[in-house]
Amino acid sequence: MAAKIIKDGVYAVGVVDWNERHFHGHTYVTKRGVTYNAYLIIDEKITLIDTVRKGFEKEFLENIRSIVDPSKIDIIVINHIEPDHSGAFPEVLKVCPNAKVYGTEKARSGLLKYYGVSGNWTAVKSGQSLKVGKRTLEFIDVPMVHWPDSMFTYCAYDKVLFSNDGFGQHYTTNKLFVDEVDFDVLAEEAQKYYANILWPFNMLVASLLVSISKLNLAIDFIAPSHGLIWRKHISYIMEKYFYWSAHKCKKRIAVVYETMWDSTKKMAQKIIEGITSEDVEAVLFDVTKNDRSDIVSYMLDAKGWIFGSSTHDGEMLPVIAGFLHFLKGFKAKGRKSFAFGSYGWSGEAVKNIEDTISNITTFDSSFKVVFNPTEGELSKCFEAGKSFALKIKNEE
Repeated sequence: MAAKIIKDGVYAVGVVDWNERHFHGHTYVTKRGVTYNAYLIIDEKITLIDTVRKGFEKEFLENIRSIVDPSKIDIIVINHIEPDHSGAFPEVLKVCPNAKVYGTEKARSGLLKYYGVSGNWTAVKSGQSLKVGKRTLEFIDVPMVHWPDSMFTYCAYDKVLFSNDGFGQHYTTNKLFVDEVDFDVLAEEAQKYYANILWPFNMLVASLLVSISKLNLAIDFIAPSHGLIWRKHISYIMEKYFYWSAHKCKKRIAVVYETMWDSTKKMAQKIIEGITSEDVEAVLFDVTKNDRSDIVSYMLDAKGWIFGSSTHDGEMLPVIAGFLHFLKGFKAKGRKSFAFGSYGWSGEAVKNIEDTISNITTFDSSFKVVFNPTEGELSKCFEAGKSFALKIKNEE
């Protein structure tokens, strides 16, 4: 994609990876692709904010060249060193070796470790600023949102917050702004992004939001490093981040299971029938057929979590085991759960589920059945779902 103007003197010069379907290894399925955003400010000092992933250097430099000779870049701001943002940094330095580079001290040490270069570096902290002409850039430390080196950069002149991994989405399009696309799709991707990238850091995100509020920044644009730029709906995404980071939930339920010979599947189907009888929203996820990043996105603001697994060799089944180990790192609070499953001999899966994620949810009334559930046992599954739905419905 060619460079695009955000407003006079401020350009989006990043690249679009239309066909990338996996992010963070294989932990996050990106069914709508990925963008690697970077920004160029034309002022007395030509300033580049962030770079792009390795492999896109040529396209990236061509985007810059459509506006200005890249060798004339005076300043490079590195908000975050993760390779999807910094991969092109060594190549950019070759083109503009005299550019001054600004970022946190942790960013400098990380770049040296990744690439062996950091350029003419100046370490910055929250409260420090840099005059680049009529514009002044202000730096805001955001450690662990979502790496230790992370920071935001704010330009008061243009009222732009360059938010790196904050407020992003994995959503490729030939448009630039969130108000130019289907907002329901955009909102879905913004929630999925928060759930899979920032949920583990809820406490830090909440603290950051309070700090930013106290700064009273005038923000007309939020320019993240992934996805589309917010020039409308800014209050929407801010409110959502406050909501999610406070562990707030909707009265809805995720039922997540893995089955061997369909006995646990039958139980899961009856449980969700019981939930539905109380008119409570719920979704049934077979972990072998749904991507875990989509399941986690739904679970982000679901009050109730129900998990099921058959027992195999004294353990829960392997795919749900992997999912639960993935989930426990999200440090959720305030959820209610129960576990269920079928077994042939010893039936450890239900206890395995409880033990694995008891740090992030409260379990109640878990149960298991031997082999194929009888009609009577399926009725108990229905009643378990119905009873659980009433608890969620009546939760204050």
